[in-house]
Amino acid sequence: MSIISWIILGLLAGAIAKLLLPGRDPGGIIGTTLIGIVGAFLGGWLSSRFLDRPISTDFYDTATWVAAIAGSLVLLIAYRLLFGNSRDRR
Repeated sequence: MSIISWIILGLLAGAIAKLLLPGRDPGGIIGTTLIGIVGAFLGGWLSSRFLDRPISTDFYDTATWVAAIAGSLVLLIAYRLLFGNSRDRR
């Protein structure tokens, strides 16, 4: 897959992660979008590195989607844990 495909995959994975984990995010839609993109890259890298799963060149590979969504969920949870209460401190 090209870099553009990974960005599109990240945008979609971020949206799916947001649907699975609803609520207010400290960064809003921009932060969630960036977390989705980074999560897709992170999930793909981790699955290829530690699970011995090669990165597929097919955009519709189920394992790639699961890794991207899982990476986005992990980053979204970590982001909420680190910066989740920043709006309440006013």
